[in-house]
Amino acid sequence: MRKRTGLLLTFMLLTVTLLAGCGGSDKNTITFWTPLTGDDGAYMDQLVKDYNATNPEIKIKHVITADMYTKVSTVLNSGKGVPDLALIHADRVPSFVKQGLLTPLTEVLKAQPELKESNYLPQAWSAGTIDGTQYTVPLDIHSNAMYYNKDLLKEYDVEHFLDDDVITFDEMLSLQGKLKEGDYVVNDALISWVLLAQIQNLGGDVEQDGQPTVDTPEMRQAIEEIKKINDAGLMTPFGEDGYLMFQSGNVLFSTDGTWSSTGHAAVEGLHFGVTNIYSFSPDKFTNRASSHLFSLLKNQERAPEKEQGIASFLEFVRENSIKWAEAGQIVASKQVIESPEYDKFMQSFFTSNEAETHSLHIYTYEYYPYVAEALDTYAPDLIRGNITLDEGLEKAQKYVEDKIAETVQQPAETK
Repeated sequence: MRKRTGLLLTFMLLTVTLLAGCGGSDKNTITFWTPLTGDDGAYMDQLVKDYNATNPEIKIKHVITADMYTKVSTVLNSGKGVPDLALIHADRVPSFVKQGLLTPLTEVLKAQPELKESNYLPQAWSAGTIDGTQYTVPLDIHSNAMYYNKDLLKEYDVEHFLDDDVITFDEMLSLQGKLKEGDYVVNDALISWVLLAQIQNLGGDVEQDGQPTVDTPEMRQAIEEIKKINDAGLMTPFGEDGYLMFQSGNVLFSTDGTWSSTGHAAVEGLHFGVTNIYSFSPDKFTNRASSHLFSLLKNQERAPEKEQGIASFLEFVRENSIKWAEAGQIVASKQVIESPEYDKFMQSFFTSNEAETHSLHIYTYEYYPYVAEALDTYAPDLIRGNITLDEGLEKAQKYVEDKIAETVQQPAETK
């Protein structure tokens, strides 16, 4: 009997703990869900800790949820355990709004007048604007970036490639036959992001009139040009970890993310800098980007006092998110990125002038996540020649169309 009682008490305690961590029922706490794992989660933890140290009337509880979108779907369907505040990606906003899953930030913005468009990077703010209504406040822009090995550029006498801050396809191809064995011009890190940048450079897009456009002349040209780099033996071998090869000093350029600067900086003896993703011409360059956005999921229990508390927290973040810059992210707050302190961070390059800021392209197509999945699935094999261009693009286009069809056919309550 004593053992059974102990088990029952343990179960009850576990249940209470899970409920406390999952929902926004505690009137004295704002439950804040994010998908931020690893170092990103630690930096957000610190931001929350700093805010709570100001002794607000309602404190923030940061809950890191690795499979957040799955759990969001579960709690919204049940109506129980919905967090008071959530950090979502820009590409989720259109579908969430269409499904009625987000609450407009009207009252939050009224509570803090400085939470306004002019105080944030334009594309980060507009990612949360649907039909004139504001559903989000941005935290950052996280972008594709291209790092370069300073020592290798000097060794191969191509430091002048950086004179205009844009490395071109022709410049990379000019190194064919000139590299030592084991050295490469570029890796294939985030290669689908690189493709998404190139189609913008070529005047293309991933949708037209709401329909997905993967199999297009622009996508074909982008793949063909990147494939030339691979066919010339200038791209890191298929199946190898090009990111680590860059850190080992065998690759001139690494096309990963702004956040990767922290990992590269930890490598002793790696002398590196950052520039834009390679392009066809210095006259047009794009860096595929996204954004983390603060949002209110539909929650019938969220009291007005909590909306006031959320507004206070978002204003604190707007003024104090220099801590988030330590995660390698492009902070969305103009107050932060225009401060001298921000200049010490490598990603400040991407807001150093109007052209750089404009280069940060955030896709907000409703079905963009499916396009991204399709490119992640087929782009590597297309670029390596493991599948023909016709077959690969046809499959990628059908992949997206099939996913959309599945979504449309689902009952509204299960989407």
